[in-house]
Amino acid sequence: MIDPAAVVERLEQVRGRIAAAGGDPDAITLVAMTKGFGPDAVRAALAAGLDRIGENRAQELRAKAAEIDGAQWHFLGRIQRNKVRGLAPLIVLWQSVDRAEVGEEIARRAPGASVLVQVNVSGEPQKGGCAPADTPGLVDRLRTLGLDVQGLMAIGPTGPPEAAREPFRALAAQARTLDLDHLSMGMTEDLEVAVQEGATMIRVGRGLFGPRA
Repeated sequence: MIDPAAVVERLEQVRGRIAAAGGDPDAITLVAMTKGFGPDAVRAALAAGLDRIGENRAQELRAKAAEIDGAQWHFLGRIQRNKVRGLAPLIVLWQSVDRAEVGEEIARRAPGASVLVQVNVSGEPQKGGCAPADTPGLVDRLRTLGLDVQGLMAIGPTGPPEAAREPFRALAAQARTLDLDHLSMGMTEDLEVAVQEGATMIRVGRGLFGPRA
């Protein structure tokens, strides 16, 4: 079971890390990543004042949403087109749109939905995201579909946190070029680097809830 008091304590630690890295904890959105944790993690996050809840498995998100009110659900996994219909009524931000076909399905099921384009900044094949060179075209296509493209999302490369600095910096530069306001980058391990390179949104799981089982 997740201890709500421990989540509050860890949240303060995360905010302290953001501040120490030069960021404003009140200006950076924290997304509580509850993948692999039970519904009690979502309830603890909500009780701590975190209502942006991230999941990357459609079935797990739908099960939690069915029994918990008040969460603003973000989807961050690889999006399968056949799962969009069931998720569409629940998602406030699709963070991992990486191809036009997914955008077309989201636009069909949730017209005007808010999305981020996921960019594979590391080139690692196991990570999702479009190639940086393909990002402008995908952003244009999603906008043509009527979707609200709010920004870019990336997962840092495997390795020490500092390895994410140049990829995150490049992502921030691309967002500026495309006139996009939001950057979802950084997780528990590399959030300091993400803050220093301009993240407006950080995704934290173990940093709030402890190790996954």
